[in-house]
Amino acid sequence: MAFGRIAALAMTVLLPGASLAETARMQDHPYIGLWVTDDHRVRHRLLPGGRYDEARGSRESAYRGRYQVTGRHIDYWDDTGFTADGEFVDADTLHHGGMVLRRQR
Repeated sequence: MAFGRIAALAMTVLLPGASLAETARMQDHPYIGLWVTDDHRVRHRLLPGGRYDEARGSRESAYRGRYQVTGRHIDYWDDTGFTADGEFVDADTLHHGGMVLRRQR
């Protein structure tokens, strides 16, 4: 069992400024997955390893970057240089950039 965890961590890309333990916690984070607005126009995928990919309308991967969750707060750093943040209201609701996104299961 420990070997499997070590092997998984060996393939992990460390997040900038994060320790190995912090990176491992991000890969198992409960908020990982797909979040969408009620009209499905914005589809926000939180990926293991601290990366995100956001689609807008018909534009797939409109925004990509890294994220970090602290408690219920999430910070984003887009690959183009802008930053954003949000708050998880509960396990299935994310407020981000004036939008309400809901977890897709």
